[in-house]
Amino acid sequence: MSYLKERLAEADRKTVIADTVKLIDEEVASKGGLSGVALKGGYKVVKKLKNGRMIDKAVDMLLDDFTDALSPLHDSYREQDAKTTFSSYLQSNDRAASDALLSITDEKAKRAESKVVASTYKKLRGQAEKHVKDALPGVGRLIERHVPQD
Repeated sequence: MSYLKERLAEADRKTVIADTVKLIDEEVASKGGLSGVALKGGYKVVKKLKNGRMIDKAVDMLLDDFTDALSPLHDSYREQDAKTTFSSYLQSNDRAASDALLSITDEKAKRAESKVVASTYKKLRGQAEKHVKDALPGVGRLIERHVPQD
């Protein structure tokens, strides 16, 4: 088991999920322009699903997969000699980090039973990459908060 997965397993999962949802809320709120308005509108609708728990449920469902995806980057970060934060490390490796995270949703979209879901995801994939890259500093800080660096 990777260090990241092991340490996150020791953390309070509900707190990690709540902090992740807060990060997503903040990232969506920070978006501007027409695409930001559309993103905020869609996010507001999704947040109301499952009695207002849809985002929490999605984060819970994907957390282990995302942890696995980021584990190799976290291992590389821990092996380096430079004194930097994981947040900075993710920013300097933004392509690898965003590819790792989006590989999870790419696979889910490929297996989607609904052709509409699959085609919509394919259309939005390019925008998703930008949004994930924008969120990497926050992802790094979230991991730093929950995973002690021994």
